Amino acid sequence: MRGFTKRQQVRFVSDDAECAAWHYAGDNGACVVMAAGFGVTKEPGTDRFAARFQEAGFSVLAFDHRGFGDSGGGPRQVVRMREQLADWNAAIAHAATLPGVNPDRIAAWGFSLAGGHIIRVAADHPSLAAAVAQTPTVDGVATTLSAGRYQRPTAALRLLGRAVRDAVGGRVGRPPVLVPLAGEPGTVSALTTPDGKQGPRALDPDGRYPEWQMAVAARSTLILGGYRPVRQASRVRCPLLVVAGDSDRSAPPKAAIRTAERAPRGELVRLKGGHYAPFLDEHEKVVSAELEFLRRHLLGEDAQAEATAAEPGMV
Repeated sequence: MRGFTKRQQVRFVSDDAECAAWHYAGDNGACVVMAAGFGVTKEPGTDRFAARFQEAGFSVLAFDHRGFGDSGGGPRQVVRMREQLADWNAAIAHAATLPGVNPDRIAAWGFSLAGGHIIRVAADHPSLAAAVAQTPTVDGVATTLSAGRYQRPTAALRLLGRAVRDAVGGRVGRPPVLVPLAGEPGTVSALTTPDGKQGPRALDPDGRYPEWQMAVAARSTLILGGYRPVRQASRVRCPLLVVAGDSDRSAPPKAAIRTAERAPRGELVRLKGGHYAPFLDEHEKVVSAELEFLRRHLLGEDAQAEATAAEPGMV
């Protein structure tokens, strides 16, 4: 193991906004572009995985979508799918310019909502060497139905009312009305699933990220139901690794499994546990699986080993 070295903050332009990112320099020529999910910024969402990837020799570009974290753009804390997908396009283009990065060895990695984005991004970027979708939100209908089972009707109506008022206010320039990312059933929160409440413990157990604003604009909840990247899975031509938690109530595993099955080069890792299992008890299993996948498809390590073994005189 090389050991964690250092990272450098960089910025790149996406449309009329500037996105902030951490660049972890590697030494094997390959790069993993990373982002986290619905209201989760780059530090709690990618730090642990990015460090492990860098230790294995990969460069990493971990970024915040516009309007979140250290990135520019506004209004703040508002999830807009089209803009986030544009941010991914800009991030991949920037990764290709990083020192020591081979543009033919770039992978995309996303968690939760960004895991759903990965399907769209990979479908639109056939030149990607590989993609990893970790407990991804790939079917908004399934996600909404699952979330509804763990929310009380009156609280759901209050959230809907707040979201509509926020959306209308946004059209006339009012600042976003924020709701917590997660909460107990009966509270006006974006998510009240059992595993959804594990977010702070899983992503920030030591309180290292006090700047992480664990809230999102209420209007953002209105667009989730219609977001269904699973429909694009058959268009993904690069190798795709899908990581699914069997007890995931925030991003139901059936949709994730269906995504892996539909992708022509899809691979699947199933976990015990829920949405945050990759950050909790299943962390080492997930890191090992993702590194094996990245080495195989970005570095061709298996193919190289087989070729070496077949050379005359080699034992």
